[in-house]
Amino acid sequence: MIKLPGLIDPHVHVREPGQTHKEDWDTATQSALAGGITTILAMPNTKPPIFDSATLDIALRAAKQNARCDYGQFIGAGPHNADLLPALANRAVGLKMYLDSTFGELRLDDMTLWTPHFEKFPKNFPLVLHAESRTMAAGILFAAIYDRPVHIAHISLREEVLLIKAAKEKGIKVTCEVCPHHLFMTKDSPLPQEEGARANGRKEVRPRLATKEDVDALWQNLAVIDCFATDHAPHTLTEKDSDNPPPGFPGLETALPLLLTAVSESRLTIPDIIEKMFTNPKKIFNLPEQPETYVEVDENAAYEIKASEQFTRCGWTPFEGWKVKGKIRKVVLRGKTAFEDGKIFAEAGYGRNIRG
Repeated sequence: MIKLPGLIDPHVHVREPGQTHKEDWDTATQSALAGGITTILAMPNTKPPIFDSATLDIALRAAKQNARCDYGQFIGAGPHNADLLPALANRAVGLKMYLDSTFGELRLDDMTLWTPHFEKFPKNFPLVLHAESRTMAAGILFAAIYDRPVHIAHISLREEVLLIKAAKEKGIKVTCEVCPHHLFMTKDSPLPQEEGARANGRKEVRPRLATKEDVDALWQNLAVIDCFATDHAPHTLTEKDSDNPPPGFPGLETALPLLLTAVSESRLTIPDIIEKMFTNPKKIFNLPEQPETYVEVDENAAYEIKASEQFTRCGWTPFEGWKVKGKIRKVVLRGKTAFEDGKIFAEAGYGRNIRG
C-alpha cells in the first residue's frame, strides 16, 4: 500500500442544476471519492449557468445538501456581469472565462468583453480560461497586460504547451492543466462502440483528441504542466450515440488508475502525481487544509476498467476494458472513512464548501 494526500480535481462538470439525468452533486462526489479525489471544483456552465448571486445560491444549496466530498464552485464570466462578480468572489473558488466553445450567457466572443473581467475581478482569486490555440495566446497576452495570474484549462496541443513554457520563462503569471484523456488517447484511439451507434460520437470532446505528436509533446513537457484535471463531463450513452453527440468524457474514477499505471511504466513518479493533483492545485486555487485526509492505494493491483463498477450516473467510460495497475482501496476524509473497497461511506452532505 502507498498513501497519498486527498487529491484535488480543479475541473469537474457536476451538471446540477439543469442536467441531473447525467450527474448531480451526489453522484459526482461519490465518483470523486471512488477515484481518490477529496476536493472537486465545479464548473459554472450548468443550466442555468452560475453567473450571479441567485444562481450561485442554487448551486451551493444543492452541494451543501448532497456533496459527499469537499467542493468549491466557480462563477462564470459573461458579457454583462463584470460589475456583479467581485462581490461574489469570496463565495466562489474563482472565475471561469469561456473564450472558446460555449454559448448563451457565458459566451465571450469579443476580446473587449474580456477586459472588464481582467480589470475588476479581485486579483487574489484565480481566472481560469477555456482558451485553445490562438485564443489561448491572446489570454496569455491579457495576463501580461493586466499583470495577473491566469490558469489555462485542459491544454492538448504541442503549440500550447510550448507557448506556456515560453510565457513562464518570460515571467508571465500562467499555469495550466492537462486531462488524462489528452495524455493517454489520440484522435486515432478506438473507443468501445455499440452496434448501430453513430460513428465516433463517443470520441466527441473539447478540446478534441489530438495527434500522437501532440500527446508526445505533453509528456516531453510535463515540467511545464502544473495540474492533472479530469474535465469530468458526463453525458449519457443515448446522448453520445445520437445524431448530435455532446462533447465530454467522464473521468473522476479513471484518472488516478491511469496515472498510477504510468508510474508502473516509469513514465511518471508518485511525487509527480502528488505535485500535480495536490500541491499545485492547492496553491493555485488557495485551498484550505484537509486534516486527517488521505488515500490508500494498492500499487500492485491489476484490473480492467469497467463502467459497470463506477458511480458516475452517465454509465460509460472511454477507457472501458483498459488494463490498469493501481487500485484505490480506502479514502479517509477529515478522519472519517469515506470510501473503502468499492463502497461509499460518506453520507450526502458530509462534504464541505472550501469557501464556506
